[in-house]
Amino acid sequence: MSSPLITPELVAVNVDAADAHAVIDVLAQRLADAGRVTDAVAFAADVRAREAKTSTGMPGGIGLPHAKSEAVVTPSLAVAKVPAGVDFGAPDGPATLVFLIAAPAAGEGDHLKILAALARKLVHADFKESLRAAPDGDAVAAIVNEAVSL
Repeated sequence: MSSPLITPELVAVNVDAADAHAVIDVLAQRLADAGRVTDAVAFAADVRAREAKTSTGMPGGIGLPHAKSEAVVTPSLAVAKVPAGVDFGAPDGPATLVFLIAAPAAGEGDHLKILAALARKLVHADFKESLRAAPDGDAVAAIVNEAVSL
């Protein structure tokens, strides 16, 4: 990939959201504002359709919504820190860290590569805690870009 997977503009900290759909909307809009998605509404709809098939909550307070979409320009990752948590269907409760993976519809497994690389890091408590402690988008993006290479 030529551009970084995540930039500070793709991070939303202290998100106050009623549900998973609201978090997806916030992150889809950030992706659109950054020029990585051509249509935030269409991309969010693709993510919701994917979520309807199988929940993407992981143990440890993690949400991993993802979708391949015609609206995605470049493979990207957007992150939300949601202190109150939102339900992504994890067996142990709400997600306080949400990672939205955006991949072009014609991508050659980009979303699976990102998902696998991220999942390998998310099993480590120190990685999750460093993200939860990160004060801003710059810090979150730096942590993720250093840890998740494709």
